[in-house]
Amino acid sequence: MLAHSDAFVRAVRLNRDRVPDGAGQEYPWALPAVKALEQTLELDTGVTFLVGANGSGKSTVLEAMAIAAGLNAEGGSSNFSFSTRESHSPLADALTLIRGTRRPKTDFFLRAESVFTAATYLEDLPREAGDPLAPYGGRSLHEQSHGESFLSIALHRLGPRGLYFLDEPEAALSFDGQLALLLRMSELARAGAQWVVATHSPVLVAYPAARIVLCDEEGLSDITYDDVPAVRDLRRFLAAPQRQVSVLLADQ
Repeated sequence: MLAHSDAFVRAVRLNRDRVPDGAGQEYPWALPAVKALEQTLELDTGVTFLVGANGSGKSTVLEAMAIAAGLNAEGGSSNFSFSTRESHSPLADALTLIRGTRRPKTDFFLRAESVFTAATYLEDLPREAGDPLAPYGGRSLHEQSHGESFLSIALHRLGPRGLYFLDEPEAALSFDGQLALLLRMSELARAGAQWVVATHSPVLVAYPAARIVLCDEEGLSDITYDDVPAVRDLRRFLAAPQRQVSVLLADQ
């Protein structure tokens, strides 16, 4: 593993003086996970996971980090420029990324819900300088399933020494697809890539030696794999699925 100073992004910090006056009780500033960034969140040189329930702020924090790093808000690399709807929060403007001594060779913000839009953007690019789909396997992402197109980006477009932000990638992937992504993350981390991933997936967070950060009503805290809420809940369900479903449907 690389020394911490060699991470592309060593840490992220919220600058309270950049928060709009009177906005402390509004989204996203009122989220405990956002407030906790005032204390600076350090990132692993390889893989950092942000986990937590829906509404905990993990995707909000991830998106803001990606934008602060210069990536397109709706997904893609720092070279992408499409925008279909301005829906991201203003949090990125209040973040400072504490960078290491290296600079990434490439970057990408991969979010499951915007792969279709990114695919359309790529197909609309002029071809005078070459096929814009070549770095993505040379095949239209629209001609593949959602999961296939997502993995095509991970396998073909993402490479060594890259800075990558992934937002809930399991939404596009089967169990086998998640394992394939886990393998790709390991391959590229060993080749100097840095990953920050917001996820609910018990499969992905099993990545060894990753830093797992829980976003909840207490803010941000480091946890182990066994303490990840999604892992605990899945184990409880699989231990007695019929009983769990019976309890859930008891009042119907």
